[in-house]
Amino acid sequence: MDINDYQAKASDTAQFDKNKDNAISISLLGLSGEVGELLTEYKKRMRDGDSYKIFKEKIIEELGDILWYLSFIATNEGIELSEVMYKNLQKTSERWEELQLHDQLDFDGEFFDDGREEHEKFPREFVVEFNELVADDGKDYVKILVNGEEFGDLLRDNSYSDDYYRFHDVFHFSYVVVLGWSPIVRRFLGCKRKEDVKIDEVEDGGRAAVIDEAISVLVFDYAKNHNYFEGSGGVDYELLRTINKLTCHLEVGSCTTKQWERAIILGFKIWRRLRDKKKGRIICNMHDKSMMFEEI
Repeated sequence: MDINDYQAKASDTAQFDKNKDNAISISLLGLSGEVGELLTEYKKRMRDGDSYKIFKEKIIEELGDILWYLSFIATNEGIELSEVMYKNLQKTSERWEELQLHDQLDFDGEFFDDGREEHEKFPREFVVEFNELVADDGKDYVKILVNGEEFGDLLRDNSYSDDYYRFHDVFHFSYVVVLGWSPIVRRFLGCKRKEDVKIDEVEDGGRAAVIDEAISVLVFDYAKNHNYFEGSGGVDYELLRTINKLTCHLEVGSCTTKQWERAIILGFKIWRRLRDKKKGRIICNMHDKSMMFEEI
């Protein structure tokens, strides 16, 4: 049966006034009750094992009742169940599938800057060296070299507490390696795409760089309360959705939440090593989306 046909027929069987203000409340309470019934059936199966012969029959019945209430709620809100199904599959595929950039972009390339002159491309393989030094005022700061050349400014935590955010540029490098994106890194490496004025302004400009930094701050704040992702199974989906919303107007908006999660987890894996060792060499490879830590 077509799901929308089911929805139409299910709506006709409602035994209460569909136009009443409490129709949704009745449906939500009914849905909650049916979920409880489903749990009861599983409890019986756990208790009685294979001797509970009507288990499958009862599960079909309870799932059907749940579907009925879901259908009524959708109908009451003017939503087709087929749209619900499509949106859900779209969400789960973006969350879990490991898609490649060239499968999502309008051009035939592996990276966003394919087809550009070499001086406007990220280096596909590069080495980043982090060194923690002590200034004359006794404060710690980090000096970064990329392929032996100084990268950006000396960094401190800029925090009342010592939280090692001074190593946060490793997150930007993980965005480059996994996503092929980071306006911050592109600016400091001098590979902005200036030959295309609009790309230079929108994709490689100040606003995009602010978003790049904002994502690092946002994720770092979240990570503080989640053991900096050590032993973590993944990144909260709502956080990943927020990142997608921040970047939806940029080229990196074509990347999935799964790709963002991979970039974040990889970045924090290296960050934790830098935090513990206070320095290190990172071997970065965009082709295989890898970062390897080496002690100095």
